[in-house]
Amino acid sequence: MTQQFDRVLREAIHARGLSLERLHAHLSQRGIRVSLASLSNWQRGKCRPERSHSLRALHALEEILALPDDTLISSLGPPRPRGRWVRQPRGSLAYRDLCPVPASLQRLFGEIDHVTDGQLEPVAYHDHFTAGPSRDERAVRTHAVFRARKSGVDRHVAIHYNEHGRLPDRWSTSFCRPGRVRTDESAGLTAMELLFDRPLEQDETYVVEYTFGYSGGGPESSHYNRWFRFPSHSYLLTVQFEPTARPVRCFRTRDAGDVAELRLSGWNAVHLAQAGVAPGVHGIRWEWA
Repeated sequence: MTQQFDRVLREAIHARGLSLERLHAHLSQRGIRVSLASLSNWQRGKCRPERSHSLRALHALEEILALPDDTLISSLGPPRPRGRWVRQPRGSLAYRDLCPVPASLQRLFGEIDHVTDGQLEPVAYHDHFTAGPSRDERAVRTHAVFRARKSGVDRHVAIHYNEHGRLPDRWSTSFCRPGRVRTDESAGLTAMELLFDRPLEQDETYVVEYTFGYSGGGPESSHYNRWFRFPSHSYLLTVQFEPTARPVRCFRTRDAGDVAELRLSGWNAVHLAQAGVAPGVHGIRWEWA
């Protein structure tokens, strides 16, 4: 579990032998305004940084105190509710309504300290699934656009699920940095923290790209689904097959039921494109000969 923020900060200040006055001066030189009273209260646990300008200061403090990136950010506990703090959109679903192994998923979220769950509005997703010549999963590349529901959110947790229990052995990111990765092989789950380059302001949008893949042959594949807890403006899913391993039929699915048959293109690919995506499980399944 995450260490308490005040203890991590207090120990780092002591290890560097800096007074609060010197720490305040270093921040001021970087154009970051944090009062001496706030620094004192932070290290004593009387309050914690939550607003966007305070979170920006944490990245500077990590540099001043020679701490690894995101040490202070990741030691923060859940944000303290106040007023109208991030209400879930009407009609949103819980993970137990979407995920076949919700207990395992919640455990991985607990290990990562997924304190920003629900603070990002999904604007658009594009998943590109690649199937291999052995009718196996090779990679899933995701391009996602989010909008911050409140100021200060600076990360997202991406999930990969495979019902055969085969975990991806490689991953990559663009426009963000990979943080903590936690897995449960028995449940076929991988959770990867994606760290933004800065805390977002309320209503600010942010783009990330990430890929989960298999170096050799992956697990058998017959479908790909995305879980939507919240409404999304749009979703595009493309599935690319090898010319030597084309399915005989493809279907658009919703909550494990077939919605419509899809036509495979001359490029050995199939897709679904949807605007105004409702919460639920959306995807494509295919049948091999």
